[in-house]
This record gives sequence, structure tokens and C-alpha cells, in this order.
Amino acid sequence: MSQVVVEQRIAAPPATVYRYLTESEKWVEWQSESASLDPREGGLFALVMANGMRARGQFTELDPPKKVVFTWGWVDRPGIPPGSTVVTIELTAVDGGTRLVLTHSDLPEDERAEHRLGWETHLPRLAHVAAGG
Repeated sequence: MSQVVVEQRIAAPPATVYRYLTESEKWVEWQSESASLDPREGGLFALVMANGMRARGQFTELDPPKKVVFTWGWVDRPGIPPGSTVVTIELTAVDGGTRLVLTHSDLPEDERAEHRLGWETHLPRLAHVAAGG
């Protein structure tokens, strides 16, 4: 198993970015068609993507506004069952905003490229909406 690491600068403070990672209505603004997020340890993490694919897991660590950790997997796709991988998002205050580092761990080798592309596509959208765009 391996991991994907993606960084994104965001022109908004960590507390603002954190809300886009833990509030269902905010998550939908940058990644999915719908989201059901229960931001507490053991709480549900569930998304329906624009293509109809369903991701599911649970929150395992929350340290506002510095860190969000949740498990991730696909309901509709063999190979990465719900909760089988881990996404760690760390937020650090920097001049003019936030440095976000996303680490997606425990990915099968043949899934790394696709998941990297997904995060590299969606994190700039997060940066755009969190900055008020």
C-alpha cells in the first residue's frame, strides 16, 4: 500500500478552510453532489460524487482548525471498500492564508494515480470557494 500527498495554498485562514472540511453544505461547494458529514470521532463521512459514485468512511480525528482525519472508500467500486483508506488533512497558517497538506494513505498501488488526480482537481476548487470565489 502507498500514499498520495497533495499540497494546496489557500487565501483564507485555517478556521475558514476547516469548515469546508467538516460541514456538509460547505463540502458540497467544492467536491461532491451531496455530503453527509458528522464531524466527531466515529462520525459518518459520506459523499455522493457528480458521477454518482459514493464514498464512505468515518471521522477518526478532529483538531480544529489544524487537522481533519477520516477513513475513505467506495461503496460502488471493488478494491477500495468503505473505510479502507485514510485521508489526513493538515492546515497550517501562513502569510495570507493556509497551507493545506492532504495525505491519502493505504491506497492500493494501482489506485494512486487516479486518487492523486482527483485530489489535484478538487483542492484548487476548495481554495477558490474558501477564498470567497
